Amino acid sequence: MKVVFDTNTVVSALLFTSGQLSWLRHYWSIQNVTSLASKATVDELIRVLAYPKFQLEADEINILLAEFIPYVTVVKVTARKNNPRCREPGDQIFVDLAISGKADVLVTGDKALLAMSLPCKVMTPREFKERVT
Repeated sequence: MKVVFDTNTVVSALLFTSGQLSWLRHYWSIQNVTSLASKATVDELIRVLAYPKFQLEADEINILLAEFIPYVTVVKVTARKNNPRCREPGDQIFVDLAISGKADVLVTGDKALLAMSLPCKVMTPREFKERVT
């Protein structure tokens, strides 16, 4: 199963080791799914982890990235004009990745993405967990 995890899902799984999404860290590391990423989604992940509110040093960010990046398949994204448009432009990178990577699922808590009709299923982390566990 090819899956796109949005940035908030990945950040929650990485930062909150006792949180509701902590199970994802183990799940993607044992290769139960093919996690898809693109240059744009990785750049956003790095940018978000560097937010001052998380108070992470560069080496801490690198350690967290090492718990996700080795398990992703990088997709070269081709943003096509006929791709569905997300009403939140910042989330378009996940739509384009899901389409270019022929994802089966896009996992997000973002309401704008959840409201979209895409060629793949769009579901919350909770729905995804119910599906795969």
